[in-house]
Amino acid sequence: MKFLPIISAAAAVSISFANAEAPPVRKSSGEILAETSAEDWRAIPADETLLIELERGTITVALSPALAPRHVEQVRRLTREGFYDGLSFYRVIDGFVAQGGDPFGERKIRKAKKKMKAEFETAGNDIAFSPLPDSDGFAPSVGFVGSLPAGRDAEKGTLWHLHCAGAFAFGREDGADTASTEFYVALQPQRYLDRNLTVFGRVIDGMEHLQALRRVSPPETKDDDLGETIIRMRMASDSEAPVAAWEILDSARPVFADFMEARRNRPESFFHYSADHLDVCQAPVPVRQRSAE
Repeated sequence: MKFLPIISAAAAVSISFANAEAPPVRKSSGEILAETSAEDWRAIPADETLLIELERGTITVALSPALAPRHVEQVRRLTREGFYDGLSFYRVIDGFVAQGGDPFGERKIRKAKKKMKAEFETAGNDIAFSPLPDSDGFAPSVGFVGSLPAGRDAEKGTLWHLHCAGAFAFGREDGADTASTEFYVALQPQRYLDRNLTVFGRVIDGMEHLQALRRVSPPETKDDDLGETIIRMRMASDSEAPVAAWEILDSARPVFADFMEARRNRPESFFHYSADHLDVCQAPVPVRQRSAE
């Protein structure tokens, strides 16, 4: 009988382990995406989808009228005027930007504006913002507006898009309200430019074409290398031929936060250390094509 308590204690320990709940299985970002429903994706409207055609391929840009409506309307007008057709990416600096447009300022602007008021920040406490909990050195808070990376200053009530890789923005002169026609795409994050120039979109497809552009400096004369030609720019809504429609993972959906957490603390067996931190520019939001209508 004297052995029974020991046996009973061992049995109790065994039962305790058996009843203990196994830790939840953490899913990878890929597994989370595979389980998304149609409601987890937001269609990018065709009139917010800009197509830049190069000889090497097409670049697709999702525009953001929520934070920079004047700049979005400007690029629509310029595109519909055919302003950019036949111009070039005349300033391509490795690790910095690819800039396109009219380097000599000779092309006539018709209905678009000669100069625009800056939209470095936009007031909008009513604009949906999906914050990340992670600290940031350039903004009081970072997250996403319309699934595109954004910063927010809650005290000022302002938001702005960030210079992550693929950011689509207009260049300007020294004066804040001097942007007009010249656009650029950030080839790598350039966060020090945030709130100094107006970001109003992001490349969602074809970034490899921009990265492969011939590196050129701004030309001083027409005999200089003008860079690779822009065959045509157009809005997807204006295309005569069917074009791909795009969807982006909706930052307003719960699965979006799950996806970001899987990027913050990666569960894959390859990773043996996690910093429990996510850089907003290191979390590109997934996109996918839908069948052309």
